[in-house]
Amino acid sequence: MHAVKQIALFIRTNLWIVPLALLLAWGLFRFLDPAPPRTLVMTTGGESGGYHGFALALQERLAEDGLTLELRPSSGSVENLQRLSDGTGEVQLGLIQSGTTSLIEPAQRARLEGLAAIYHEPLWLFQRRGADITRLADLHGRRVSVGTMGSGTWAVVHSLFSQLGDQVGEADVLAGNWQRLSARDSLEGLRSGELDAAFFVLPVNNATVRQLLADPDLELVSLEQTEALAARLPFLDTLSIPEGLLDLERNVPAQPTRLLSPVATLVVNDAFHPALASLVLKATTDVLRQGSLLDPPGAFPAAMPMELELTGEAEYYHKNGVPMLQRYLPFWVASIFDRYVVLLIPFIVIMLPLIKSMGPLYSWRMRARVYRWYADLRRVDKLIHNGGIHQVLEREIASLVKLEDELTRVDVPLSYAHELYSLHLHVGYMITRLRQMEEEQGAARGERAAGV
Repeated sequence: MHAVKQIALFIRTNLWIVPLALLLAWGLFRFLDPAPPRTLVMTTGGESGGYHGFALALQERLAEDGLTLELRPSSGSVENLQRLSDGTGEVQLGLIQSGTTSLIEPAQRARLEGLAAIYHEPLWLFQRRGADITRLADLHGRRVSVGTMGSGTWAVVHSLFSQLGDQVGEADVLAGNWQRLSARDSLEGLRSGELDAAFFVLPVNNATVRQLLADPDLELVSLEQTEALAARLPFLDTLSIPEGLLDLERNVPAQPTRLLSPVATLVVNDAFHPALASLVLKATTDVLRQGSLLDPPGAFPAAMPMELELTGEAEYYHKNGVPMLQRYLPFWVASIFDRYVVLLIPFIVIMLPLIKSMGPLYSWRMRARVYRWYADLRRVDKLIHNGGIHQVLEREIASLVKLEDELTRVDVPLSYAHELYSLHLHVGYMITRLRQMEEEQGAARGERAAGV
């Protein structure tokens, strides 16, 4: 029974820590990142294009993990860039062609980060058969399609010719030799003979690429200096196309061919919840597992080549794979654990010294139950020293006797009993001392009366 009382007293003494802990937990929850959303909006590309096809496969895969991916078709990489960097946050994820971020302002670019490169989009250079083009410099003075202004094709061509130290074919553009045509118009121009060569940035399975490869009057250019150009432009890869890879029956290409290749890149903005990065990348890995004609299985998603800085979560994924908890728990459960571990650490750091103070506080409380009566003894002691005790002697004796009676009803733990008994002794001592003074005072009065 005594132990129960002491436990109850200990709890009452330290009850203040409960509202403090609740207030601390509320504050940490308040400033903790919100839980990842269950819906993500992605800007893709034309509904018949490769970007949209990949996005549909990703949408289906993410649905298995409980994440809804809403798709917003677009005209392609440039429009995707504008949507992602406009600051509205209406879309959080998108596909762009590497090399096109130069088409937006630096302030817009600062809102973007990369998740992964996902597949090659080669820069195809087709020429009329016999045009004898082997280097970029051979295109000066030729009739060439370099892609529409603001397109991904033009962005890459512009970057390539900038590395040659010229004005990106400015004289050829002014002379009308270099034309900014769409892929469809470029194909027709090559077929009709109005063009000597044309650049295209398209995936290998694109219908236009198949038509270009099938036309006997056209041939794919194997560019020289591809390694040197890729080394200067980190958003480009080099591809080695073996003989016959693109069309084995017709042996296209007829000899090993070197191509430069941008990559399709998964990009996010500052409205994207970082916890979703591993979920999206794991789904992307599953979608791309089989590879393609140009991309061997397991080659993508990859951290390189990239022109945007990777998010911290994406960088971790490319180095280490899925975070540890997500290997054994569903994503949504693992994300809760991740968030609460982050919460738990500062909570423990703050609460630990507070918890350590509970014992000393309890000791102080127990001693205070005894020590507060020493103030009465101290007050009487001062009265004795300054000579004021004689006027209040009877009253102080009565007060100390009452105090002694109260002490018999004070309940303290056994570990503090010696302090209570010490107080009993001190109170008894003071009562005895005052009574002696009272007797001496009475005797003095008697002597004075007898003398009279």
